[in-house]
Amino acid sequence: MVVDSADPAALGRFWSALLGLPVTGEGDDEVDVALGDGQELVFGLAPDAKAVKNRVHLDLASTSPEDQAAIVARAVALGAKPVDIGQGDVPWVVLADPEGNEFCVLEQRDEYAHTGPVAAVVVDASDPPALAAFWAGPTGLPVTRSAAGFASLAQEAGPSLEFVRVAEPKVVKNRLHLDLAPFADGDLPTEVARLEAWGAVRVDVGQIDVPWTVLADPEGNEFCVLTPR
Repeated sequence: MVVDSADPAALGRFWSALLGLPVTGEGDDEVDVALGDGQELVFGLAPDAKAVKNRVHLDLASTSPEDQAAIVARAVALGAKPVDIGQGDVPWVVLADPEGNEFCVLEQRDEYAHTGPVAAVVVDASDPPALAAFWAGPTGLPVTRSAAGFASLAQEAGPSLEFVRVAEPKVVKNRLHLDLAPFADGDLPTEVARLEAWGAVRVDVGQIDVPWTVLADPEGNEFCVLTPR
């Protein structure tokens, strides 16, 4: 998961401290925080300021009411702020990190016992079942829940990928996006062609001469396909 950042170093340190996970790489324009199992949060330098509510956000897991309260308190102490996005009376807590990126601290839920501190990557969608079906194809992850307003894909370890129905259309480039990496014996052109066959399209987000390919899913959510690793 890649997060556009005005200050990657500061935002990376915030999330590292909040999640209790190490910074594994740091440069002038990128900071990496390990999630485990080959997955990571990457904070990359981006010039554009946040303008609207993010259509992609992180849900954090908790193990008890006391743990949920402790995570919220730690986040606020590190610089997060409570935000109202119209959630109403819900058992989770909605916060924004120091650059305004919304995230939720969930109440204890058994389905997230295996995920680690990040329970899910959540994507706003106009058609959650259709978008989940798209992502299930190229990733090979199973659709574990699907209804008109919600659908999810689960991994054996690490965050779920979830889609929640919203009425608002996508209007700007997402500030959070997925990077996919082919297995070491794969190759980039083959993976891009495979994704295009599933319904992805190539998009221009200002990239120039880069070694990865930028695509968008059927609802326009940008993602990158990296070289094998």
